[in-house]
Amino acid sequence: MEKALLVTIGLKQDKEGLNIEDSALELEELVSACGVEVVDNISCLCDKPTPNLLIGKGKAEELGILAREENVDSVIFSRDISGTQQRNLEEVIGRKTIDRTQLILDIFARRAKSPEGKIQVELAQLQYLIPRLVGKGIILSRLGGGVGTRGPGEQKLEADRRVIRKRIDRLKLDLKGLLKRRSVMRKKRMDNALPLIALVGYTSAGKSTLLNSLTNSGQIVSGSLFTTLDPLSRSLRLPDGENIVISDTVGFLRELPHHLIEAFKATLEEAVQADLLIHVLDASHPQVYEHNKAVFKVLEDLGIKDKPIVTALNKIDLLNDELWLKKLKSDFSNTVAISAKLKTNLDLLLKRVEDCFSARMERVEVLVPHQRMDIIDLFYRQGKVNEIEYLQKGIKVKVTLPKALFNKLLNNREIEEFRKIG
Repeated sequence: MEKALLVTIGLKQDKEGLNIEDSALELEELVSACGVEVVDNISCLCDKPTPNLLIGKGKAEELGILAREENVDSVIFSRDISGTQQRNLEEVIGRKTIDRTQLILDIFARRAKSPEGKIQVELAQLQYLIPRLVGKGIILSRLGGGVGTRGPGEQKLEADRRVIRKRIDRLKLDLKGLLKRRSVMRKKRMDNALPLIALVGYTSAGKSTLLNSLTNSGQIVSGSLFTTLDPLSRSLRLPDGENIVISDTVGFLRELPHHLIEAFKATLEEAVQADLLIHVLDASHPQVYEHNKAVFKVLEDLGIKDKPIVTALNKIDLLNDELWLKKLKSDFSNTVAISAKLKTNLDLLLKRVEDCFSARMERVEVLVPHQRMDIIDLFYRQGKVNEIEYLQKGIKVKVTLPKALFNKLLNNREIEEFRKIG
């Protein structure tokens, strides 16, 4: 098992949010998701980051001594480091250095199963790598005796860049093709008037557990971060009979790098296209407010923070303080307190979703010709049949339907009697 020394960096310029202790804990969780043994987690407070090493040279040398004493394979930093900083740190410390984004990308690479997910991971990795090639060719160029920009090493660097850029272009094209296929599937769903709900939330908030509890989907759940990378959609029938599609999405994280959000927009497309978001929030987590801010920051980056949202305050089975739950309910809007694991109050959650979609439904009475049993089948699949009567002149049905389907039936000339009843 690979051994790592962790370095959690706190800067005085940091905005309000997770403190250094919470950042250290989060870094340990990220590293644990990669199956790496943590030897030690060093906290480092700095006035401001230095351009060449991020931290002071003395601290970097101290880390090098500790890394050699503990015989670690890598030193992992809680903040992103530039290509220059990474090269300089590796020279001083004498060990491989990894930053937070590299760590997240490694987890994503482990979790990706679908072709789409794998493409997005490779695309994000290459986009991360390109600016970090800068400078590596200068060392190699010394072999050619150049000033530092024209030796054979620099030529190799440019060749590497070209190869990577070509691969990035290829991946973007492949991803575009996959997105076209998804848009065809999405159009089919929209033609069938099926609304889409997306589960969003901080990683490990319990989204996959909620999907399993609502749909018996058998999605893999785990306490580790980013268990779900590839989106998973399942059908679900609401109490009023309306069929909907509900999708699980990749978990969000504090300060999720913007280029990662860009690279994974295809995975997050379900959230972008959703008619309603269910924000799953771990009510038992001490950083619940910070998690909420982090989620809304990503939603803002995606341009969807103003979508209708139901907040599911999850893991109430781990709460002993009723006053704390009451405070959360008052501080967050449109909330339902649930336990996805124990299936507590899921009926209330579905009722809240139903209320959000109630304006989409229409109660009608319709007379369907005997030869059109396909329409009756459609009523059972996409609506709620309240009453059915087989008459000599046709089949009389009282049914609750999505308005989009109701409008389609209005144009069906085979249906002679059609009236609203509520």
